[in-house]
Amino acid sequence: MSNKVILVVLDGLAYETAQQCMGFLQGLTEQGKATLYKVQSELPSMSRPMYEAILTGVAPANSGIVHNQIIRNSNQQSVFSLAHQAGLSTAAAAFHWISELYNRSPYDAVRDRFSNDPEQLIQNGIFYHQDSYPDSHLYLDAEWLRRNHDPDFLLVHPMNIDDAGHKSGLDSADYRNTARQSDVHLSEYILQWMNADYQIIVTADHGMNVDKSHGGTLKEEREVPLYVIGECFSHDAEAKPRQLELCGTVCELLGLSGHGKPVATKLFKAVNSITLDLPEGQIIGLVGESGSGKT
Repeated sequence: MSNKVILVVLDGLAYETAQQCMGFLQGLTEQGKATLYKVQSELPSMSRPMYEAILTGVAPANSGIVHNQIIRNSNQQSVFSLAHQAGLSTAAAAFHWISELYNRSPYDAVRDRFSNDPEQLIQNGIFYHQDSYPDSHLYLDAEWLRRNHDPDFLLVHPMNIDDAGHKSGLDSADYRNTARQSDVHLSEYILQWMNADYQIIVTADHGMNVDKSHGGTLKEEREVPLYVIGECFSHDAEAKPRQLELCGTVCELLGLSGHGKPVATKLFKAVNSITLDLPEGQIIGLVGESGSGKT
């Protein structure tokens, strides 16, 4: 596989809230164009450790990014570093902690808010540093990066759902309505991305609790949504992807070999390929989808 990939990380979105409030994404699932899975976040269920877990496939206890105040570059291979090594282009519209993990640390807003540097792991970036930075602006940032730089891998990371959860808690109109509004913003772009043949993954880093926080083991803190959209996905309802498999899954979609990351293999269509070598100039390839009866 060699595809362009967009990964959307909706910060702080609990699984049940996604299921109840993300009307557009749920509509895609009803139409068979997306599939929703329940994924359990790693621990501690905090933002910076989960960014690292999603983008490197390494648990916090092993990466050393175990809380939000650890400000340094990642020392793990990430989607960004693996794509960069393979000569692919990368971009991110994201919170500045992403810049600190994969570009420069500590973040300097004047220097780092807008990144356009082919030597950086995130070559083109628009970063923000306030939790209240409007999701509407963030999605515009992401779409500008996509249209102007055409990256092979684009990370889209809005923060308003998490911000509403910290202000009002899980069981609040503010939290639920912010999730609904982010879904509305997504609806403006996902159909365009689908028509442009992107493989799209929409997930969250962690959920939220009624105490207006997260970090522990409650199911509402750990259970997050994972929507997959695109022709490469099997849409197998029995697949059980893990959060630490997202990095490897994106790498497979990008066609990166030898990455050594765990992969959610059941998310992909099963294709059997056999090549028969015949006399010079005659090669027959037989390709069929598993269980389809086609060859």
